This record gives sequence, C-alpha cells and structure tokens, in this order.
Amino acid sequence: MSKEYYRKKIIDLRADITREREAKKRDNENYARYIRNASSASNKAYYRKAKIDKAASHDRRIEYLQRQVESAKVSLKREKN
Repeated sequence: MSKEYYRKKIIDLRADITREREAKKRDNENYARYIRNASSASNKAYYRKAKIDKAASHDRRIEYLQRQVESAKVSLKREKN
C-alpha cells in the first residue's frame, strides 16, 4: 500500500469517528425525549435500558475506529521507512 492510501484512510476514519459521535449524541437526545414522554414506568425502564445499550454500542464502534486509526498510523510509519 502507498503512503497516500494510509493518509486517506486516516482522514476517512477520523471523519467516521466524528459521525459516530454525532450519531451517539442524536440517539441520546431521542431516547431522553422518549423517556420524558413515556406513559408508564415499564416503558421508561425499557427506554432507559435501550439508551444505555445504544450508547455502549456507539462507544464500542468509536473505540474500534480509533484502533483502526492507530493501526493505519503504524502502517504509514512503516511505509515511510
């Protein structure tokens, strides 16, 4: 692979991380609204659990993307040598 490939990959991964953080924020706002407007305690509990699960999913994806960025940086450094 070329240096340019890894540079582009790093830029794309950083953009993906930004999009994932925005999606997490948007989902948290939506679930907060669902919780506020829920009519029963069981619905509120369900939405709270769903909110936690979805946030954890976003966090895992962000961590994965960050690991990919680090891997691409190592590969780029190897290409430069």
